[in-house]
Amino acid sequence: MLYARIPAERLGVLIGPDGVTKQRLQQSTGTRIAVDSMSGEVTIDETGASDPVLALKARDIVHAMARGFSEDRAFRLLDEDAYLEVLDIKDFAHSKNRVAQIRARLIGTRGKTRRIIEELTGVDVSVWGHTIALIGGTFEMVIARDAVIMLLRGSEHKTVYRFLERKRADLKAYQMGF
Repeated sequence: MLYARIPAERLGVLIGPDGVTKQRLQQSTGTRIAVDSMSGEVTIDETGASDPVLALKARDIVHAMARGFSEDRAFRLLDEDAYLEVLDIKDFAHSKNRVAQIRARLIGTRGKTRRIIEELTGVDVSVWGHTIALIGGTFEMVIARDAVIMLLRGSEHKTVYRFLERKRADLKAYQMGF
């Protein structure tokens, strides 16, 4: 059995209209998922999964939805080379007031910073509560994580954007198989 917790306001995303999303997750991974709507506790029974990794992917999908990702973005984790990483903004903020400031820096004006990170790396980004979550491939994830950590540590936006532009060539070479 694997366990996860999801905030009450995100339960609808996990369950989906008429339970469709939950069913899709169960069918895709071969798991049985039980959701306690009062506590937000999610139990994943992996005994029916053909591959134990699928049960871990199911747990990651639940975590992704809990961290603000849509169903479609979370299901990207079923790809073989897709991973979830969650960073806690509190680890970089030295006071409660700073968490809100850092969140705003990560999102940027009208979502510009988040969008640039997504467009230049191909990694999905979600800022939810006091966390920032990333979904992407191994190579792309390293670049996106470095950019996010630069922002969390206070680097200027233009410095981070330049870093991402420099890494764009590496990404293209990697994607072409060089």
